[in-house]
Amino acid sequence: MDRAELTTEQVLKRDIPWEIYMSSKLITGTGLQLLRRYDKRTESQKASLLDDDGPAYVRTFVSILRDISKEEAVEYVLALIDEMLTANPKRARLFHDKSLSGDDIYEPFLRLLWSGNWFMQEKCCKILSLIVSVRPKVHNGMIPNGESSDSTSKFTNINEVLNSLAKWLCFQVKNPSHPSSSVPTAINSLATLLRESSVRVSFVQADGIKLLVPLISPASTQQSIQLLYETCLCVWLLSYYDKAVEYMATTRVLPRLVEVVKGSTKEKVVRVIILTFRNLLSKGAFGAQMIDLGLPQIVQSLKAQAWSDEDLLGALNQLEEGLRDNIKRLSSFEKYKQEVLLGNLDWSPMHKDPGFWRENITNFEENDFQILRVLVTILDTSTDPTALAVACYDLSQFIQFHPAGRIVANDLKAKERVMKLMNHENAEVRKNALVCVQRLFLGAKYASFLQS
Repeated sequence: MDRAELTTEQVLKRDIPWEIYMSSKLITGTGLQLLRRYDKRTESQKASLLDDDGPAYVRTFVSILRDISKEEAVEYVLALIDEMLTANPKRARLFHDKSLSGDDIYEPFLRLLWSGNWFMQEKCCKILSLIVSVRPKVHNGMIPNGESSDSTSKFTNINEVLNSLAKWLCFQVKNPSHPSSSVPTAINSLATLLRESSVRVSFVQADGIKLLVPLISPASTQQSIQLLYETCLCVWLLSYYDKAVEYMATTRVLPRLVEVVKGSTKEKVVRVIILTFRNLLSKGAFGAQMIDLGLPQIVQSLKAQAWSDEDLLGALNQLEEGLRDNIKRLSSFEKYKQEVLLGNLDWSPMHKDPGFWRENITNFEENDFQILRVLVTILDTSTDPTALAVACYDLSQFIQFHPAGRIVANDLKAKERVMKLMNHENAEVRKNALVCVQRLFLGAKYASFLQS
């Protein structure tokens, strides 16, 4: 059978000749006794044995992985460990029992992780991720299994384990060993391991973020939803690391997350994305980008839905408030005035924010409508299609919100300039020029009616 398609159940049906390994001195007499008691027993019998003598079984399993190279036996022991941890993940703590302080518990799994056997690789990834995640943390200069933090022993350093794991996980996403299992296995482990600050560093250094971006897309099947959720969980964990956030700013992470959250009905997916947005909101230009992507409206829509998770509801409220503050900050009239005077018109958030126009419309009267005059000049002189489209849009907004908007615009001879742009080669310029002309001729009320 293809070893890439082996299952734990199939492997555990094998009969391994443990006596032969003892006679070859590859396992001890005590190890043989433990295996005889444990092998082929029911789940409850195995649970009882592990409760009584768990660390001894772990030592036996690790020593077999270290000393025996026969593939069938190695696969069998990995299947036993996988079965043991699947039944109760808390048993991973057995690997850190004080009685095992003389054993290098990581080395055999790390070595097998890079083997060419997918069954071994997958099991080692899962097992390593679990036992690393429950290890005792550094305390009083001591690290797991009682080693001193400045120890020069041959034991595998925890940073080596984490770096090697991160490297292997990135490799699996980029060059999968298994066509359908590599990516889900790698992302599942990353969702656990990225809680470690050192793994975040290794992952970013290995260029891992760009591997996550293509996986962020709307999902429909249960399997693809789980992969999407765990990918978003990875992004959320990375949003706590500044270097990762800086890298994210150069990718399409945010637009993809917005696209997913806009159409997702899976609560856990929505929750982790909203928590990510909340973390990113105050970082760099993410706030402005979220507003450009229409996130305020999406948040309002999400708030209207029936969610059972209180954390999600709280995060939505916080995000809404943060976005509102960002709009206020981004929409100040001084910022707008600077943009117009420099001629650098772009679709920054303030242009399409009705609140900005309502709150600042009288400011346009400053210096004999100086800003409006500059807008009209831009219509006459600029060759940038975006600047022309924005100037037309802003002029139409002024007409809509200022009580004398049409009269002022006509006095500045804006009509002739805008009408010329109705034949512009750029579609966006033509569209905004048309709206502006309608408002100049018909007034804001009737022009708005035609646009609706």
